[in-house]
Amino acid sequence: MARLPRARSLALIAAFVLAACSGSTSAPLHSPSPIAGALNDGLIAYVSSQGVGVIDPGTGKSAVVAPLPQGGAFRVAGPVWGPAPDVAYSVIYFAIHDDRQPERRTSPGVVPYDWLFRVDPFKGTIEPLAAGADFESEGPIGLVANAHFLAMTVGCCSDYQVDVLDLTQRSAQVKILTRPPDQPALFTEGAAPGVDGLIAVRGAATGAWYFLNPSLGVLNAFPLKPGQDDGPIAFSPDGTVAAISLIDHGALIEPVNLAPILPSPSTSAASAPPVASPTAKASPTASPVQPRRVNSKLHHVDSLAWSPDAKTLAIAIDGGIQLYTAAGKDGDAPVKTYSPAPGVTGVDWSGEIAGHSLAEVKAADNPQKLVDALLTATALPAAADTPANRALTRVYLWAYDSSKPSPIASIADATPAILQKYPPLAAQVNYDHWAPLASWALTGGCTRYRVVVTGSIAPTASSFGLQSSAPCLGASPSPTPS
Repeated sequence: MARLPRARSLALIAAFVLAACSGSTSAPLHSPSPIAGALNDGLIAYVSSQGVGVIDPGTGKSAVVAPLPQGGAFRVAGPVWGPAPDVAYSVIYFAIHDDRQPERRTSPGVVPYDWLFRVDPFKGTIEPLAAGADFESEGPIGLVANAHFLAMTVGCCSDYQVDVLDLTQRSAQVKILTRPPDQPALFTEGAAPGVDGLIAVRGAATGAWYFLNPSLGVLNAFPLKPGQDDGPIAFSPDGTVAAISLIDHGALIEPVNLAPILPSPSTSAASAPPVASPTAKASPTASPVQPRRVNSKLHHVDSLAWSPDAKTLAIAIDGGIQLYTAAGKDGDAPVKTYSPAPGVTGVDWSGEIAGHSLAEVKAADNPQKLVDALLTATALPAAADTPANRALTRVYLWAYDSSKPSPIASIADATPAILQKYPPLAAQVNYDHWAPLASWALTGGCTRYRVVVTGSIAPTASSFGLQSSAPCLGASPSPTPS
């Protein structure tokens, strides 16, 4: 084939470039083909006696994404949708408390742990994010989330603490944000959209409502006036409507103005993101929705969630799910009802997931496998598990990042030199097991733990992780628990 002269070649290239820049139709662009059954209306996540599942509101079809053991083995909080690293869509978070018979001096049982899990319904994976022994409460309550933070209440009696996880940070850990006596005891009731990711909280002692700013750790004014026993509350994605569960007689829908905490549209691609005001003040709103009761014949609503377009409200009540139109009237029948499984107690509604369909949803493993694996890893050696030896047994615990070589991984004894060079985490013997003492002491990812049991027996060393005991060398690093 004859070669074109160089000048002519350059002229042809320039012509093609000019045609492309001028919008020529000689090479039309093709948009991606729409996904059959695309979830343009999002997915409704729920938790029931059978596990965590999802419902396609367009078809009413459902699928379980995290099966749970029957018989009330676990007490569950959630589910909630939130972002995750390297995923373009929202994923599901939920928390559990091991509610099985705790071990006693004269009878076997479990160490009651709280767990926080993340489930990707399209990959069929479940990840433990954190775990901690909880001997005082029945586990997390009021699990809420937005695009920035996940928050929950843990504690008992008057000692309720608010724990938060920054969902925008790959290496974030669950942190205690407020805890008596230094801060008031608070119940987490909802999460507002916006760049600050404010959390709606209610005072355990006073019943007063506030917005808690997790970034600053301060309480701000609340734009509505719920009752001291009302809640939970759900805000629409655009921050113009709120729905709150009343102490009795169903729920209340009312307009709200969250404009002070929502990000403003950028006027230029190069402009910096706006700084949101830390205080949300009530002011007139353009919401077309008028204040109204949602079926006041109902009793207290367990959970509420808005559709992506804020035109439909989903509530969990009486073990099922009911959908109501935002513009309806008190006493209107639900437009849809779902009973995907017995005992539905929690519900949340995702945003649009246009790139996936319900047919792609996969079930992850039962989280009990991970819970029981931790109990196996923390069991005392048989020689130390006697009434006489338990009082003499000492447990030393270290955390290390298994994505890279660490000298902690090879510790074989808790010598004075080792203890001085690598201070251990707090841990103690319970009965047949040992347990870490700090709240949410154990984290997932590539974090691994080295344990030395000694005192009553010769030093016995082992390693374990929440999801796997094998190191993950070469993977992304994990946070090191403080």
